[in-house]
Amino acid sequence: MARIPAGAVAASGLIGGYGIARWTGKRPLGGVALAAAGAVAARQWQQEAGAKAAAGLGAAYVAAFAGSHPLAKKVGAWPAVFAVAGGVALASWAVTRGEH
Repeated sequence: MARIPAGAVAASGLIGGYGIARWTGKRPLGGVALAAAGAVAARQWQQEAGAKAAAGLGAAYVAAFAGSHPLAKKVGAWPAVFAVAGGVALASWAVTRGEH
């Protein structure tokens, strides 16, 4: 069975976490989705590229989440979420592309 790329998992966590929080009105529930996807992606990053890469990409994931908030004030919530999700997916691809 094909494995979903870690970048897609991370991007889905950012998008899905926001969507769940918005549509349910329960921010902690969105946080659970965000954290779960981040943990899955981090495990894959560690397996594919090592601990240093996983730590860096994990930090990028957290920074993307945090950075989406001020960005949303400028461009809107959904555009901000999609932008940071794309950035994390691209960073993941750049770091892990030679590892497959």
